[in-house]
Amino acid sequence: MGLVYFKRYRMELDLSEPLFAAPRLPLGYELVPWSEGLCREHASAKFQSFHCELDANVFPCLGRRDGCVRLMREISRRTSFVPEATWLLRYRPPESRPQAVGTVQGLQVEGWGAIQNLGVVQPHRGHGLGTILMARAAAGFRRAGLTKMHLEVTTDNTAAVRLYRRMGFRQARTVFKAAEVSGA
Repeated sequence: MGLVYFKRYRMELDLSEPLFAAPRLPLGYELVPWSEGLCREHASAKFQSFHCELDANVFPCLGRRDGCVRLMREISRRTSFVPEATWLLRYRPPESRPQAVGTVQGLQVEGWGAIQNLGVVQPHRGHGLGTILMARAAAGFRRAGLTKMHLEVTTDNTAAVRLYRRMGFRQARTVFKAAEVSGA
């Protein structure tokens, strides 16, 4: 095991300005607002979104199903949890049960809306679903009375950085996250 530092951007968005336009939800998808009974579905979407991605190295709990369940429980039990900014995305294949394919969670941290995780399962990417989830989270933060929001993203996750910039997020600063990585 070795200690590795991952370069991350803190990106910020002013919620008092007009928000980015989100595409329409494609056919077969549904957005579900937070409820306690959805914790495991959020965790499933989180695991499927991140387990093979760089962020599972930065945050090892994202690479394990049980880690994602624990993380979702921890997030939703915090006093700073913002249910209005927490959404589940489901896809219903024809003649099948709905599947959790996307998730976003929000907290209120020092007067800011703070995105904890935005994830869309690989086969469902490229359809504007991340933008739709982020738009719902931003609107939820506004309903909670917040006027600004932020997130952190690993700089090597260029697709996510591009997405956030297209939405109007600006890079506020660079931070480094230490993580233990085997073979480093």
